[in-house]
Amino acid sequence: MIDKLFPTTIIGSYPKPKWLNRVKDLYNENKVSKKVLKEAEDDASRLILNEHQRAGIDILNDGEMRREEMTEYFAEMIPGYEFHGPVRVWGNNYFNKPSVVEELKDPKPMLVDEFKFMKQIVGEESYIKIPITSPYTIAEWSFNEVYSREELIYRLSEIINRELKLLEDAGAKCVQIDEPALSTRPEDVEIIEEAMRIVTDGVNIDKIIMHACYGDFSTIYPEILEFDVDQFSLEFANNDYESLEIFSEYEFTKEIGYGCIDVHNQEIETVNQIKKDIKKGIEVFKPEKMWINPDCGVKLLPRDVAYKKLVNMTQATQELRKEMN
Repeated sequence: MIDKLFPTTIIGSYPKPKWLNRVKDLYNENKVSKKVLKEAEDDASRLILNEHQRAGIDILNDGEMRREEMTEYFAEMIPGYEFHGPVRVWGNNYFNKPSVVEELKDPKPMLVDEFKFMKQIVGEESYIKIPITSPYTIAEWSFNEVYSREELIYRLSEIINRELKLLEDAGAKCVQIDEPALSTRPEDVEIIEEAMRIVTDGVNIDKIIMHACYGDFSTIYPEILEFDVDQFSLEFANNDYESLEIFSEYEFTKEIGYGCIDVHNQEIETVNQIKKDIKKGIEVFKPEKMWINPDCGVKLLPRDVAYKKLVNMTQATQELRKEMN
């Protein structure tokens, strides 16, 4: 992978250009074709990849320009799922919750074309990270009319394992399993661990990351160190780095994706502030095992704010490398 101190990456989502949102709306209203939508998504992918390169990001992604929601996106491609309309989740926010109505069949490749397109844009020497929603989260955010709860999780684990092998065959070197609520269900840690064992079985991708973006990790640490992943990508900025104390109690044997950009606050962290915050992490984690990234996806921020936050983050890592070398 990247042979440098403090490599930088994004988590996944990034603000979409307004014109892409407009094309998606027109497509949903049956006013433009699938071909027009794909052309718009391709253009947005090119634009955002270039934007991240200009910001100095090392491990790239196009900000999930083709995705709207992390469960719905994959459920739409897996035979056996159906949709019966939106479900209210909180306030006035709705989620098109999928239903398992028959035994799930293996889908066509879900992310391979997306990966190949990005690779073509950035070149063979650049590194791309592919986010994919975890089987546990997909299962928990689905209605289930067919399986027991654990059976569904493990069947989805098999499907995602197959997808990772297809990505590996296509040349992918880095994937990220998104498990947003990892620490909110401590009673399910063993189920998630077994699901990850299935997901990674026989997969030889260079870097497998698990991302979790909120919760109390004291309930599941150090147990998560047993997970078959290379790195945990976690938020620290949003809890004002208070959770660092949790990880200082036992040696952290994995790599850490160190969240040092608050994605819920439009205030742009200064370069000096980010450097100070990374140094807090160095007191707990080995510097050579730290990747630097935002806490979570930044899609809810204004695009200019998200970009400036990334620029300052990469500038902070560049200065720290010089200081530490």
